Formats: sequence, C-alpha cells, structure tokens
Amino acid sequence: MAFFKDLGLSDDIMQSINRMGFEEATPIQSETIPVALEGKDVIGQAQTGTGKTIAFGLPLLENVDVKNESIQGIVIAPTRELAIQVAEEIYKAAYHKRVRVLSVFGGQDISRQIRSLKKNPHIVVGTPGRLLDHINRKTLRLQNVNTVVLDEADEMLNMGFIEDIEKILAETPEQKQTLLFSATMPAPIRAIAERFMTEPVSVKVQAKELTISNIQQYYVEVPEKKKFDTLTRLLDIQSPELAIIFGRTKRRVDELSDALNVRGYSAEGIHGDLSQAKRMSVLRKFKEGSIDVLVATDVAARGLDISGVTHVYNFDIPQDPESYVHRIGRTGRAGKSGLAITFVSPREVSYLHHVERVTKRKMDKMKAPTLDEALEGQQKMSMEKITQAVEAENLGFYRNAAEQLLEEHDAITLVSAALKLFTKEPDETPIRLTEEAPMHSRRDRGGNRGGGDRNRGGGDRNRSGGQGGSKGNWSKRPSGKPGSGSGSRDASAKRQGFKRSSRKERV
Repeated sequence: MAFFKDLGLSDDIMQSINRMGFEEATPIQSETIPVALEGKDVIGQAQTGTGKTIAFGLPLLENVDVKNESIQGIVIAPTRELAIQVAEEIYKAAYHKRVRVLSVFGGQDISRQIRSLKKNPHIVVGTPGRLLDHINRKTLRLQNVNTVVLDEADEMLNMGFIEDIEKILAETPEQKQTLLFSATMPAPIRAIAERFMTEPVSVKVQAKELTISNIQQYYVEVPEKKKFDTLTRLLDIQSPELAIIFGRTKRRVDELSDALNVRGYSAEGIHGDLSQAKRMSVLRKFKEGSIDVLVATDVAARGLDISGVTHVYNFDIPQDPESYVHRIGRTGRAGKSGLAITFVSPREVSYLHHVERVTKRKMDKMKAPTLDEALEGQQKMSMEKITQAVEAENLGFYRNAAEQLLEEHDAITLVSAALKLFTKEPDETPIRLTEEAPMHSRRDRGGNRGGGDRNRGGGDRNRSGGQGGSKGNWSKRPSGKPGSGSGSRDASAKRQGFKRSSRKERV
C-alpha cells in the first residue's frame, strides 16, 4: 500500500490531491509517479480504470513552470470523450498550482479553440486529428514542450492514428520526457517507443481480478425515463441497510440525490466538485447510518472503504468493465454477501454483454418491480417490525389500551391499522432527471468516436478554406484525414500489420 504523501510530490499538487479526496495510490500510480518524477521516460501497461490519468497527470503537472507562458505538455488521447475526461482530471489536480489546461478535439468550433490557444495554456489535451490540424494551421506550437503523454496508445493504433501521432511527435523537441500508456503492446506501439523514447522504464500492472463470488449480480432492462421509479421501488422492496447508487456524471449524482430526498429517502451525493470537508462529512454520515443511501460518481467513490454496504445500484452502467468491478466491490466485503443491480436501457444490452464477457460472470435478469410489489415490500417490513415487538415480550404497559381497542374493533381491523401506520407507502411525486446518452459496446464506441473526430476535423478544414496547407475537397477522401491520401494511409496500415476500417465502416 502506498500513499500519495510518500511519492515525492510538491505541496501544491498534494493540496489538490487532498482536495480531490485521494489518499491511497493505485498500483500504476505508486509505480509510475516516482520514476516519472526522476525525469525518465515511462511505458505503462495498464487497463482502463486503474488510475492512469493521475499516474501521468501528476508528473506532467510537476514539470510545468507556471511563469512560462508557452505550452509545456501535451496529452494525445484517442477520443474526444477521453480527452475531455483527462483534461478535467488534470485540471482538478492542478487546482492549487494554477496550471492552465485546455482540451481540443473534432466536432468543436475550431475558431473558439484558436482563441483559447491564444490564452497560453500550459497543457493541451487533444485527439490526434485536431492536434495535427492546429499544428498545420500554426495555431499550436510545440517547440517548448517538455512532456508528451500518449494515452491508450493501442486504441489510437486500432483507429488508424499511428501516422498522425508520429507527425505530432516530430514537432516536439528531441529532449523531452515521454510517457506512453497502453493496455497492450503491439509491434507498432513498441516501434514508436523505440523511435521517440530514451531508455524507457516499463511499468506493468496486472488487471484486477474480475470475479467476485460473494456478490449476487442482476440487471434490469428498463427505459431511461422509468429508471428512477424502478430504483425507488427496488429500495422499497429490498430495504437495504446501506446502499450506494452510482451515476455516470456529477449532474446525475446531484439530481438523483435531490430526487431521492423528494421521495422521502435519506440520501446524499458525492462527486469530484465537492470540497474535501463536505465529502468527509457525507461519508461520516453514511458510515454512522444517519443517511441510508449514498449517491456517487466513479471518481468520488475511488478508495472508499465502508463496511456494511449491502446493496450497490448502478443507475448508469459504468464506462468499462474495470469500473464495474470497482463499483460492485463496495459491497460483499469481509466475507459477507452483497447484492449488485445494474440498470440498462434496451440500447445498452449489447454493452452489458461486453461487461459480462470481460468479467466472465453472467448477470441474472431481474424484472422491473411494479407499484403493488413495492407496497407489498413495505408491508413485509412493517410485519417484521410488529413481529419483533411481539417477540420482545415487554408489552405489559400497552395491554389495557389494547383490550379497550378490542372491545370496539375486531382484531384484523386493528392489525391492519397498525400495518398501515408502520408502512411507508410508495411516493409517486413526479421527478424529472436529465437524460444521459446510452453506452455502446467498445467496438461501436471506438468506431463512432474515432470516425466523429476525424470526419468533423475534416469538416472544420473545409470551412476554413484549406488553411494550414490543406487543399481540395476533403469530404471526398475515404480516410477523412486531410493532408494524406487514403491509399498511402491504407498501405501504411497494411505494412504495420493492422487493418484500418474505412470511414464509412467506422461511422
């Protein structure tokens, strides 16, 4: 076990890490950060969900001189979603050092990106197509870069970005630190490492064990608009002692926790925007049992060690199988059994099967409960309370009152009234949540993301009238990539031993 305070980080970065609520470092972080802080090149082999962003983000930030107005670090990521996520995480880690971080990607107004680049960011996170676009336009200059990060390099290889990456790296100084992260190490990635890196140190972290035997795993197929009613009915039927509900975004967590309180449940949410003091306050209440339901994002729940969690509800299916295992691992601890239920919309079923294949554990299908079933669940709880009171045998003080009531009413009517008083009837107060886009299978997501970045990047160039050396009508090029004919790229792909999908296939 390693803690961030023992990794040699500066005070500014440690303040930000504490603000984010991190104490214990993951294996990839504890092994990468000390080596990277020595200025060495690093090849990190780790799966998504192991904490890679912080592993390369903190050394990247340590290398920034905030008094220097030039771009000092770049992160190359395969998709716009990942670029946004990485930029947000680095920005939070840079809070106390005041490092300026900018993300650039296809599909976003390039004029706005150019204006942002003129404000002198210290770190730029971007997709290969859009970074190369800015380089060609002379709006992105990398001559002062001291740190380059390649994130999910194998994914960029699969999406046909290998030549773009080489062109971007050729624009950076020869003397720099390079941090390369990839889940696998195919030959073309090793070739990049040999060409652009100097005596890199390899850090390899094994994937987490993806089977958790003492956790019952279910999924409920339900449309987005009916997920909240399904959740509250399950809470009424199952009556968890302590439950964690996972949402995909900070907005989702805020809206869910507010909605649960409107319906009469004791709930609070935690996510990355909360102060450390507020986060600790919420966790303390949850551990003490003064709130029954904790709503959290993946990032905020990292490192949580709370005993007694009986149920985990994935209101939104997580973005990768590693995150799924991390989530449901909050329950079923210390030899106790746990229950995990994942909500999926009909469009997410294929992605659910992907999670099942990777984790090698099939989830049982659960039918969405009805309102009557929820009411029946609450009635059972009331019956259990009354039965426990009878078994306690300390009812002498109440016998006279009971006998008086029996003179006026029959026993069944009296017990029914007692059950009604004890039973929390399901609340149907209307709730509106902002809808989240459904998750797709990795293959679908990779294709859509890559195609979108590359195609939209080409679209921006058409509107610009061919700036930065771009000429001709790029919409006719199958690759969607200006500046290089489709034949040359396909030939290069073939030489490197992987198959590029056509633009039509990716989209």
